[in-house]
Parts: sequence; structure tokens; C-alpha cells
Amino acid sequence: MKTNPPHAWPNNTQEAISIQEQLRSQVVTTDELAEIRYVAGVDVGYKHSDSLTRAAVAVLSFPDLQLCDRAIAQTPTTFPYIPGFLSFREVPAVLQALEKLKITPDLVLCDGQGLAHPRRFGLACHLGVITDLPAIGVAKSRLIGEHEALSNRRGHWQPLLDRGETIGAVVRSRTGVKPIYVSIGHRVALTTAIDYVLRCTSKYRLPETTRWSDRLSREDKMN
Repeated sequence: MKTNPPHAWPNNTQEAISIQEQLRSQVVTTDELAEIRYVAGVDVGYKHSDSLTRAAVAVLSFPDLQLCDRAIAQTPTTFPYIPGFLSFREVPAVLQALEKLKITPDLVLCDGQGLAHPRRFGLACHLGVITDLPAIGVAKSRLIGEHEALSNRRGHWQPLLDRGETIGAVVRSRTGVKPIYVSIGHRVALTTAIDYVLRCTSKYRLPETTRWSDRLSREDKMN
């Protein structure tokens, strides 16, 4: 698949904030989905003291979650590590990995935030808007927001709120295990996002998309 970022990559946080504020109005928070036959997971890591950013993308069939395609790319790291701006470190490498795929995914599950972000434009939103692919943020930890107590049973969820606005959901993906944080990235409503995340999560805490992309990234690191 071809990708074409609508902006130059920033050199500082002021430029990054400007890009986030310009693009966040393009995020679609309702369902604009075709038939979901392939789901992708994205994992990003770093090499050589953070000087290189490495992205791994795994494409799985849906709903049986079998690996169908994979790609790895690495680019020079050009933006510092600052919470709230991680997409500017990660997206350039992810785009290069996506361009190597033979199968274009119908839905991308990002290991990070979507709307659950101070400026409502996390990694999943940024990647979704640039590629116009439906995208979901699936984070291991909370960046912002508060929520009510959560049941221990799998599938239970509570809205994640920030200043009275629902920005995502805290979701129990496995009974008795720490929850995950799901938020809209692009072209997927929140309840739909939760449903797909749970359907991509079998017997572990994290979706198989995340587990596969992480595995590919680790295998590449050992080579």
C-alpha cells in the first residue's frame, strides 16, 4: 500500500502541536468500515541507543487470526521521547513498513493511544488519518482520564473520561488480569472498537495483532 503524509515531520513540540491541532478535526469517530477480512498489529521499538526506530507490522486473517503478511522497516529517529508526541517518533517507520505489505489491512490495532490523548490525537489517530485506514488505539497503560471501578470478568468495560468527555474505555480483556485501554483511532466507533479488540484477544491480555507484531519485532532484533 502507498502512504503519503500530509505534513512535514516536525523539529520541535510547537510544530508537533500545530500538526495535531490541524489534523484532529479529520478523525472520524463513527463506523466507516468495509468487511473486515484482515486485521493488523503495529509494534515499534528502538535500536542503537534510540538512534534507529524499528516498526513491525503483522497482518492476520479475521476472525481466525492467522498470520498472513508481515513487514519490518527502520528509519532514523528524528524526534525526542516526549509523552503525548510519540507518533512523531513512530509513524515514519510504521508507514515504511505498511508500504512493504502485500495485503492491505482492513483494520489496524495500534499499540498506543487514539483519542485518549491530551490533544485527542494519539498514535492511532495520526496513523489512521494519514493512511485513511480504520484504526484503534490499544494501550497497556493509561495516559490520561479517569474511570469507575471495573469488574474482574472478561469483557467488562467502563468509559474513560477526561473533563466530562468520553475519550476511550478501560477494558478487561482477560478475567482477573490488568485491563487495557481502548480508544478510537479513525473510522471506528468506540463500542465497535471494543468489540473488535475483544474478538482479536484470545487467551491472553493483549490482542493477537499486538502479540504477533511484538514477536516479529523481537525476532528481527535478534537477527
